[in-house]
Amino acid sequence: MTREKVELLAPAGDMERLEAAVKFGADAVFMAGDSFGLRANAKNFDREAMIEAVKFAHDNGVRVHITMNIVPHDEDMNGIEDYLNFLDEIGVDALIISDPGIFTLAKELTNIDLHISTQASVTNTATVNFWYKMGAKRVILARELSLEEIIEIRNNTPKDLEIEVFVHGAMCISYSGRCLLSNYMTGRDANRGDCAQACRWKYSIQEENRPGEYYPIEEDGSGTYIMNSKDLCLIDELDKLIEAGIDSFKIEGRMKTEFYVATVIRSYRQAIDAYYEGNYNKETIQKYFNEVEKASHRHYTKGFFHNKPDGDGQIYETSSYIRKYDFIGKVLDYNNDSKEAIIEQRNRFFLGEEIEIFGNKKDFYEFKIENMRNSKGEDIEVANKAKEKIYMTIDYPLEKGDLLRRAISEDND
Repeated sequence: MTREKVELLAPAGDMERLEAAVKFGADAVFMAGDSFGLRANAKNFDREAMIEAVKFAHDNGVRVHITMNIVPHDEDMNGIEDYLNFLDEIGVDALIISDPGIFTLAKELTNIDLHISTQASVTNTATVNFWYKMGAKRVILARELSLEEIIEIRNNTPKDLEIEVFVHGAMCISYSGRCLLSNYMTGRDANRGDCAQACRWKYSIQEENRPGEYYPIEEDGSGTYIMNSKDLCLIDELDKLIEAGIDSFKIEGRMKTEFYVATVIRSYRQAIDAYYEGNYNKETIQKYFNEVEKASHRHYTKGFFHNKPDGDGQIYETSSYIRKYDFIGKVLDYNNDSKEAIIEQRNRFFLGEEIEIFGNKKDFYEFKIENMRNSKGEDIEVANKAKEKIYMTIDYPLEKGDLLRRAISEDND
């Protein structure tokens, strides 16, 4: 199947992030119930919440993909038939699966499209064709493939089989997330949804006969994060992937914030639209790259996109995130007549500060806070109570769900 327009697939860790993904331009979302997914520490959705989420997404023309991509032991299979029947009944659009046993049950018990997870580490044409013959609707390619390899696979697989690739988000030191390190070191099995992110820790060497004496791996003595991957960012390579015939672009991040989802999805939505409008050029790409940099992230890399990494895929000095902007508020309501906005405060902000407000429009609005009132109608100079409602006069048409952000300076720290 060749889509008229490539799909933008967004992460949804909870209802708040689902709403952000929908508002800011996702064509589809991927999320998990409270079982069988690989992000056990995300809030995820219980059955009641999942029913609500599927209805909300479908009412807004957005498809819902459910992750069931653990590598299960027998005990993990308890209740799976009932769960599959439930997902079929509520009308989810696709299941993301890595295990042949779960795949077989899903094929027998449901009419849902079956997608092969990146957790299956699909890296070659023969494996893609195998899953197609088994009944898969889509294969999500491993993140360890180059553009050349992706094109080779697309050119030698059935056109009615959809191909999905990751274009943005956290990378893993292990092949497509198939990691044993977390389980070995902490007893938390990454392949069953409970990764401790041991690859992000700082390591040093201890010589066998010198217990307690630790040696940094780098000569400068500051230590090193030897397995710590940078974050993937391919916002400047989308044209090549679209022209290669890719059906879906996936954004990683079910553990990320509402602000992250809104910022990244909005940027990729507008970059994709720019391509189809004939405006995907150097200037436009730089604009949207600047936007994704406003979300909290590690240093960016293209990963394996241009063949094998030449050493730029890891960041050895730190596992911390780069944060250039604070998420300070969310628009709850706006009165077009009085120009009064009701803002839910998320981080502290002050009278007189310069901020940015962004929604799903092409540009953001720069604004100086010249007035603030609390729920009692009192003028205030600082908003510093979590989730407090703040009232402002803003002479710019806002919509519910628009977000407020502020560039971080030393004064904000």
